[in-house]
Formats: sequence, structure tokens, C-alpha cells
Amino acid sequence: MAAAAAQTNGSAIYGDWPGRYFHVDQVLDRPGPRTDPSFLAGDGVKKFLREECKILVIGAGGLGCEILSNLALLGFKDIHVIDMDTIDISNLNRQFLFRPKDVGQPKATVAAEFVMKRVPGVKVTPYFGKIQDKDDDYYMQFNLVICGLDSVEARRWMNATLVNLVDPENPESLKPLIDGGTEGFKGQARVILPTVSSCYECSLDMLNKPTAFPICTIANTPRLPEHCIEWASVLEWPRVWKDKKMDTDDPEHIGWLYNVAAARAKEFKIEGVTWSLTQGVVKNIIPAIASTNAIIAASCCNEAFKIATSSAAYLNNYFMLIGTDGVYSYTFEHERRPECPVCGGESVELSISRDWTVDRLIEMLVEKQDIQIKKPSLSTPTKQIYFQAPPQLEEATRPNLEKRVSELVPNGGEVTVTASSLPFSLSLRITFI
Repeated sequence: MAAAAAQTNGSAIYGDWPGRYFHVDQVLDRPGPRTDPSFLAGDGVKKFLREECKILVIGAGGLGCEILSNLALLGFKDIHVIDMDTIDISNLNRQFLFRPKDVGQPKATVAAEFVMKRVPGVKVTPYFGKIQDKDDDYYMQFNLVICGLDSVEARRWMNATLVNLVDPENPESLKPLIDGGTEGFKGQARVILPTVSSCYECSLDMLNKPTAFPICTIANTPRLPEHCIEWASVLEWPRVWKDKKMDTDDPEHIGWLYNVAAARAKEFKIEGVTWSLTQGVVKNIIPAIASTNAIIAASCCNEAFKIATSSAAYLNNYFMLIGTDGVYSYTFEHERRPECPVCGGESVELSISRDWTVDRLIEMLVEKQDIQIKKPSLSTPTKQIYFQAPPQLEEATRPNLEKRVSELVPNGGEVTVTASSLPFSLSLRITFI
């Protein structure tokens, strides 16, 4: 009767009443047909889940809000969350832990307070800042890490950090990473066992390339509404406003771009230029769908529960959701890349023309789908080729940008590529054509 009464009370359903974890306990009290052989049913696994397991959630946005609430209701009671953003009014339609009064406040702090208020007994420790601000000892304290990030760079940093933590002589140093991501009606969830399974860097070539329109098309033969918007922002804005910087958060600037793009679209009989599309193109906005966030968050938390309890086999190792035409999902095993700079260790073989300059090589490293290193610095075992920082070193190595790579590196020689934003280096073995 007490349980039934609690279930009819919307505010009490999350309280610490006797049957609070009744449905979760159905999974943990006895082994099932797909139970992992290491599963020990009963009080021990429930105690670990609710009293000992410490889990880190990175990101408290659309995905992170769903993940935090799911974890709390599953029985995880020691949750930490990191986010470097503050709440914007545009977040409120899908980041349901926030209210209008919270605008301007740190996401991590508000999300933690909301979850602890609604699910008594759960401790959520927030951190308002960057993941790069924390050291290895901080990450070593967790049993699991879940990423709900919208940044490729941050994901790469977190992935490499957890791989670097692994000590073969210390099994506790292996921290499973569960990564979730959404883009409109599409989403993915994956389980990464650092140094054991394919890591995030291994699958870099699966990411969508940023949309780029040829300048000749947008200038002379536009065919899409996006072409007209790019024309307005890339060509017309600097022509009309000279050195005035465009502010993509200023409604007046967006309005000007919209009107100019709409006029050009009318000239070329192109339909589809809207205010929201104008914002989307110039701000590179990826649409966020609340239902997609909910599905991917549920998948991530399901994997966290299985890994923490051994109550079922966890994902091996990639789940994809395609919701653009109906609902379709599939799973597959993404294999490790031997030449992965994070978990592979082998040099990347690269054949280039003898005429390539260092500047051209850097351009390729930025654009190549399976490398994508922003602001790379290059060196060999005996010389500094080009360094992005500090300023004195950049100035000293800048003349090398115009030199041919073949002047600085022998055929078959190795070049080490680093970037300040990534905690790893890439080894290139250069051969000349």
C-alpha cells in the first residue's frame, strides 16, 4: 500500500521509499539468460551500484541532462558532472533540468541541484569548467566515464586521456568510456575500453565533414538557399561593412544577412531562405531533437548499468540510430586502427609530392578526414620544422613554411605532429613521389 501510494504522488515517486528500486532489483537479484558469467546476483552488486560506484558525466546539455536523471533513477548515487557552459534561454526547450530563472547560471551546478532535489539520497558533484583543467588523479577516481559532448576536440582529448591512464599492471586504471552523440534525428552510442577496443580516434574518419561551398558556386551560380546565405556572409558582408566584424548572435546582423540572401535567392528563383536557416548556416548550428537525446541517453545509461553490474553483456561496441526516415538502428564492432595515434602506436604512412611545401603538408593534416589536427606543430628527431607556439618559436620556424618538405625530411623519414589541444602526438613516415 505504501508503495502504491508513493507511486500516485508525482513528487514522492523519486523518494527513498522501500520499493524505490523494485524494478531494478528484478535484474540484480537473480541471473538471467544473457547474464555475464562474472555476475554475482544479490546484495553485493546492489551495494556496489548504490554505495561504491563513482561515475563521471561530461556535459550537462541536451544529452547530459537526460543521462544525469537516468543514472540517478537507476540507482547510481555518486555522480560527478563537468560542464563549462552557462544556461541560455535557447536551451530550455530540451534541457529539462533548467528553468527560465536559471538562465546565466552554470549548467553543471543547476543540473546537480535539480537531480539531488528530485532524487533524495543521490549525490551529484558539479564542476563548472573544462575537462582539461583536471589532472590524471581526478579521472583515476571514477569507475566509469560517460561523454555527452557536442565537441569533437573535447571527445578526442578525453579519449586520449583515458587511454594514457591505462597501466597494464593496474587493472583499476582502465576506465570504460561510454560516448553518446546526436545530430538531428541521428545518434550514436558506443562503449570504448581504452587500449582494448577501438577508441574514439580510431573512428575519426566516420565523422561528417564540415559543409563547405565552392566560392565560384556561391559567387556565380547559386543553386541552393545555403549558397545565397553564404554569399551574403562571405562576400557581401565584408564588401559592404569593410572591417566591421559580424556578430552571429546579433539579431540585426542576422536580419541583414537574411534580407540580402533572400533578395539574391529571388534573383535566381531559389526558394527556402528563412531566418532559421540563415542562423543555421552562419552559426553552423546542428539541430537538437529532444527525442533523439532521450534515446541515446537511455542507450548510454543502459551500457553503464551493464558494465557496473555485469548483469548483461555490454555493447560491442557501436550503436547507431537513424531516425530521418522512420526509425532504424543497428550495431556493429568498430575495429582498432593499427596506425591510430592514440591506441595503435604504428606510424602513419604518407606519400606526398617532392614539391610539397611545409605549409601544404600542414593544410593536409588539418583537412584529412582521419587526422584532422588543428594548428599542428611539426618536428623530426633532429630539427624543429614548424611550431605554432610559443610566439618566439613560431617566428623562428615560420620561414620553413615556404620550404619543401623534401628539403627538411629524408625519404622515409619520420615527422612528429603535435597540437596543444590534444594530449598525444602523431608519427608520420614520409615517402616522396
